[in-house]
Amino acid sequence: MSAAARPGSAVETIAISKSFGGVTAVRDLSLSIPRGGVTSIVGPNGSGKSTLINLLSGTLSLDGGIVVIGGRGLTVVKAHDNPSRSITRTFQEIRLFDQMSALDNILVVLTERRVARALVERGRGARGERAREILERVGLWEKRRALAMDLSYGQRKLLEIGRALAMDVDTYLLDEPFAGLFPAMVEQVKAILARMRDEGRTVVFVSHNMDIVRELTDHLIVLDSGELLAHGDADDVLGRPEVIGAYLGF
Repeated sequence: MSAAARPGSAVETIAISKSFGGVTAVRDLSLSIPRGGVTSIVGPNGSGKSTLINLLSGTLSLDGGIVVIGGRGLTVVKAHDNPSRSITRTFQEIRLFDQMSALDNILVVLTERRVARALVERGRGARGERAREILERVGLWEKRRALAMDLSYGQRKLLEIGRALAMDVDTYLLDEPFAGLFPAMVEQVKAILARMRDEGRTVVFVSHNMDIVRELTDHLIVLDSGELLAHGDADDVLGRPEVIGAYLGF
């Protein structure tokens, strides 16, 4: 099925739904994520935030509706097609090659995502320079030889973001990138996301931290019980009575 994305949209959904047993996590959700800048997805626990990221990235299958990426309407979103659609994601539960070094975790992505070839070409030429640039950008160059499993929780988060950066795509879906981080690392991640915005990337992140949302967000999406409650400028949306009510329960 084909569908045209709205002008300026990086990703659009048209009446998408997802249920787990008798529980509807996302219900007939239609929204548009602007191209470029930072979009935050917020909402009470169980509002469908992570489910939405999973549907957009193909980690979960759609029960119904259409996802429009790059002007193409998809009723089936396949995760392995994400690179060709210039989209990538990170997870709440960090997913790394634990038995590989931080450097090799980046090289695997840079070398056509073939593990064996990445190790053979370890650190060579332009790929090696790019890997160093990414690790320096996320503050992990000094940890390049450390196994991913030996990094701290925060460092593992940074390495996963580095792996996403290595994909060099247009749209990044980041599921709770600030969760569990100490303040210093929160500042690092904020700086990384701000630079991505300055480079013209589309950054979409899920967060419960309203201070971070207010600071970084250009466009805000608020979900409640799997439905779109509000969207628009962050300060405007966060001041709406229906949004305040969803968070404070009145």
